[in-house]
Amino acid sequence: MAVTIEDLYRNYGVLADASKDNLSQHKDAYQVILDGVKGGPKEKRLAAQFIPKFFSSFPELADAAINAQLDLCEDEDVSIRRQAIKELPRFATGENILRVADILTQLLQTDDTAEFNQVNASLISIFKIDAKGTLGGLFSQILQGEDIVRERAIKFLSGKLKTLPEDVMTKEVEDYVFAETKKVLEDVTGEEFVLLMRVVSGLRVLQTVNGRQQLVELVVEQAFLEQALNPADPDTVDRLLQCTRQALPLFSKNVHSTRFITYFCEHVLPNLSALTSPVAELDIQLEVLKLLAEMSPFCGDMEKLEANVNMLFTKLLEFMPLPPEEVENGENSANEEPKLQFSYVECLLFSFHQLGKKLPDFLLDKVDAERLKDFKIRLQYFARGLQVYIRQLRVALQGKTGDALKTEENKIKVVALKITNNINVLIKDLFHNPPSFKSTVTLSWKPVQKSEAVAPKRPSGEEMGSGGSTKKQVSPQPRRDARQIYNPPSEQRGGFRGGRGRGFGTRGNRSRGRIY
Repeated sequence: MAVTIEDLYRNYGVLADASKDNLSQHKDAYQVILDGVKGGPKEKRLAAQFIPKFFSSFPELADAAINAQLDLCEDEDVSIRRQAIKELPRFATGENILRVADILTQLLQTDDTAEFNQVNASLISIFKIDAKGTLGGLFSQILQGEDIVRERAIKFLSGKLKTLPEDVMTKEVEDYVFAETKKVLEDVTGEEFVLLMRVVSGLRVLQTVNGRQQLVELVVEQAFLEQALNPADPDTVDRLLQCTRQALPLFSKNVHSTRFITYFCEHVLPNLSALTSPVAELDIQLEVLKLLAEMSPFCGDMEKLEANVNMLFTKLLEFMPLPPEEVENGENSANEEPKLQFSYVECLLFSFHQLGKKLPDFLLDKVDAERLKDFKIRLQYFARGLQVYIRQLRVALQGKTGDALKTEENKIKVVALKITNNINVLIKDLFHNPPSFKSTVTLSWKPVQKSEAVAPKRPSGEEMGSGGSTKKQVSPQPRRDARQIYNPPSEQRGGFRGGRGRGFGTRGNRSRGRIY
């Protein structure tokens, strides 16, 4: 016979009126309440509230009670599901915490917004009861659950852990998060890698120099810096971009970028023109050079310093053309003068300048006379074209303020002036005898200071003829600062292959089954 509303209220009354010592003697009354999950919508809503209220008094019926509540969490009626999910934290006692956390994690797969928000709220509630146990349920599903659950569990950790207070996220709990995250990172997509790095980078226990170094080691492992780069494989290139972007905020005067810089100099710069971009509209050469420039101030001692400086020098020469030959009448023999690629040169010159501080005698003792002479000719020619363009830009921007500087054309000119001024400062250092490496500049795409009038976009590969004609190639990307994370081009798991079963890997799809 089906349980009615009256049955539920009557047996609830029996349990509510019983003394605490005698409550366990009314097992039959609690069983009637458990059977309420088999009734209609009204009976189910009452059962969802009554079952957890007396749950702790009947340990012998614990499994049956949790299973009954779980049936309500999977009911066809979303209002019943929300009520049952709201009450789930009341079951999170003792050894049940892991199971409740596991169940709530699986329930993240709902597409109902209100229900999803309730699941999040319930997870936060049990975090405050037992954070480590809750994390056990979350990581269990991340490692073994179906794809949609894994994805949402990782996003939950990425968004919610940082909001929890220190008395919840203790050192022991944070150590557990780090240990479990390292397991997950053995097989992740690019998007998952970014989110998980956000999780561990926010842990208080890793804010020390040693902690940041551990995070760099984590990224190094994902980046496969011990393997040669395949420039034709967009997935491989994408992996390197993402990993470098994740490492950048970690570098400091005590946490060095040396291994990344060496890898870029040995494997990336020699293949710069052959790199296949993972995103069609991305200027991959400029993106790589910008990353290298941002890392270069944090380079520590390196075994291959001279080789790395020499590679930067060689690549810099490629972007600093020789002046065109003149014919007898004094005119240029070529119809077009060489293009000066200021954006690329800013990055390379800055990187060369930063590493040059560690090897200040490079241009004096490490470069042969002919090569040094060639460099000076290129540098002088580039400097002349630079001065022409700087004058043109200043004239174009003279007297412009406020809204006039906010037009797209003038934003580009403002950034172009930053680029050319940076190059000018660095070139002046190299013209010293002996060359100096003392000047400092702020890379043109770094965030503007509050005192500056505008926030212009970063032009991509701006070119100019030495006679003053300009050709501006504007990047389709929005301006980003030095710490922005590189966004992966795809959310599809398995799109990033490491070749050795670790890192951005291929994971099998799982069909949805019953929550347990």
